[in-house]
Amino acid sequence: MALFNPYLHFTGNTEEAFNFYKSVLGGEFTKLVRYKDLTPTAEYAIPETYLDKIMYIALPLGKNNMLMGSDAMLEMEGRKFTFGDNFHIAISAENKEEAAYLFKELSADGKIEMPIADSPWGSYFGMLVDQFGVQWTVEFDPNV
Repeated sequence: MALFNPYLHFTGNTEEAFNFYKSVLGGEFTKLVRYKDLTPTAEYAIPETYLDKIMYIALPLGKNNMLMGSDAMLEMEGRKFTFGDNFHIAISAENKEEAAYLFKELSADGKIEMPIADSPWGSYFGMLVDQFGVQWTVEFDPNV
């Protein structure tokens, strides 16, 4: 069965926030990827102001859960940022088929923000808002 984790979005201070959470909750980051670590494509061009910002960070919570986060590139995503709706529930699927199924079912009567597909960072990934307004990411990472 898939794992479900909170995924927080910030407007440029993800590193500061996660260093704080680490100081309070303990543990070590299991992953920290900056936007400059990605290979830019025509579809995923990274503005220079975001190169040192956090694309993805993960801090373990207990045995099987993660607190995840990133600096949102609002101008690229065409979204308005409002604290209180700056999170997704992140699903880490066990395989590509489970990810595709969960994405399809959760997005029914909702809004697809990013269709599920192979991503530039190597996972099968998509973003959606379900019919009740809850934001989700669905991912299968074959390297985990």
